[in-house]
Amino acid sequence: MCEADAVELFEERARAVRPGWEPTAMDRAAALELCRRLDGVPLALELAAGRLRALSVEQVLLRLDDRFRLLTGGSRGAPPRHRALRTAIGWSHELCTPAQRLLWARLSVFAGQFDLEAAEYICGGAGLPADSVLDVLEELLAQSVVEREDTAGTTRYRLLESVREYGAEWLAAAGDTGRMRRRHRDWFLGLATWCELDWFSPRQAEVAARIDGELPNLRRAMECSMESPEEVHLAQHLAGSLWFYWAGCGRPAEGRYWLEHVLEEPTPYDASRLKVLWVLGYVAVLQGDAVGAISALQECREEAERSGDSTALAYAIHRTGCLALVTDDPARAEELLRDALGRYREIGELNSAVLMAQVELAMAVAFLGGLDAAAAICEEVREVCEDHGERWALAYALYVLAYAALRRERPEQARRMLGECLAIGRTFDDLLSTALSLELLALVTAVEGDGEEAAVLQGAAGRIWPSVGLQLFGSVYFGRPRAECEERVRRELGDAVYEAGVRAGRRLERGAAVERALAAGAGVGEGVRERRDTPGAGTGSGSGPGAGGEPGARGGSGAGDGVRARR
Repeated sequence: MCEADAVELFEERARAVRPGWEPTAMDRAAALELCRRLDGVPLALELAAGRLRALSVEQVLLRLDDRFRLLTGGSRGAPPRHRALRTAIGWSHELCTPAQRLLWARLSVFAGQFDLEAAEYICGGAGLPADSVLDVLEELLAQSVVEREDTAGTTRYRLLESVREYGAEWLAAAGDTGRMRRRHRDWFLGLATWCELDWFSPRQAEVAARIDGELPNLRRAMECSMESPEEVHLAQHLAGSLWFYWAGCGRPAEGRYWLEHVLEEPTPYDASRLKVLWVLGYVAVLQGDAVGAISALQECREEAERSGDSTALAYAIHRTGCLALVTDDPARAEELLRDALGRYREIGELNSAVLMAQVELAMAVAFLGGLDAAAAICEEVREVCEDHGERWALAYALYVLAYAALRRERPEQARRMLGECLAIGRTFDDLLSTALSLELLALVTAVEGDGEEAAVLQGAAGRIWPSVGLQLFGSVYFGRPRAECEERVRRELGDAVYEAGVRAGRRLERGAAVERALAAGAGVGEGVRERRDTPGAGTGSGSGPGAGGEPGARGGSGAGDGVRARR
């Protein structure tokens, strides 16, 4: 049942028990959320509406945590099995075989969707051999206890929330909840570990999609480990292993929450805790939180030196270099990043994070005026990415190369590279690389003579930044491309035109903004610029960067933007 139909049914049943009831806007909002949480199940909606004799819609919504106790009653004269949600689901349960009931109970440990392999590993065992899980799962599908969902060529399954809660009660009654939750945790701990390794491969997009689909289960796995002091290190391992997802797939805020949460319990400074500290420092850098970053990174470095953990020490130094980069100390950033890269070579570390260290070094070098050296570093990164099928770090390398191209008065070349950056960022939902690419592309567009479109792109980038953190890290270096672009457009077209363009850009959803930028790039290649939704029109041939050359120790185009993006 669709949401609109579910709300209509709920309101119809509500009027049956409260004649003349007219829902307010607040009632309708609560009713919509209630219908979602009850999965649109007609019986559940009818029972919930029956509670409006004594409660408001908001009160019913608040009490849904104990839905099986709340949703009792039903219409007088209804069959006994329809007098409560528990009884309605129980009717289906009674029709199940012992194996079906056992699988139903064990499947309740999943949050959201799950796949067959996970079900076989977690639910197989005493009373239900792993090789019989598929047959029993098919039987539960036939009885509508389990729902099948096909997405992107894969088959996944889920239980409706009410059905899951009923199964969880049976699992608890059997005294098996703890064991099953630990099996669930172990499976997803292994999944996160595998995904971290596979992130540095041609399967990056697949890994990102897999983590997206399993995020509810990964959250539950971390929660499970936090419930026992002796297992907190497992939650730390899981949160740290997902560094690439928090930083590269548009989840910095959620990553910050989990990283801080798993550090709340005091644990030894083992490899898991140290990893969480440097990952926390990394995410804080991305968010522009210098205080939070230095606190975590300094603690990680001190404890890594004390314990002799060379890997954690290299990462702590690396991320401290990132912090120096975004806080306008490129010379210190270069020193720290070269130190970290040397340590990575000594321990044989090569992955996406190491490539990002090279890109960040290139950004620092570019800020110090060394465009040729910065481009050479990123060309090396580009080759390694191509050898390993790596795309995420490649986007940032291309960003620095685009910056160098713009400073060398090659805006068309810069635009092509930024188009690839945006396409890669869209693949991973990378908010940071998308915002940085749009910022630099705005300057490219202004240089090409289309100030109105440049303002639109700046507005679109500005809309994304709050989801990342502090806009452009509050950095003078990283903010220079935006400042150059704004100054140029205001000078050439006036304040009113610039501000109108920025407002138009802020109205664009991120996906629409990226599509617009990519389409404009295609138009430029044909000598035509498409102007959708632009406050006006304007074209021109690019004559050179807005500020021309390197402003002293800074590389003032948007190149800097790309670098910091990786941390």
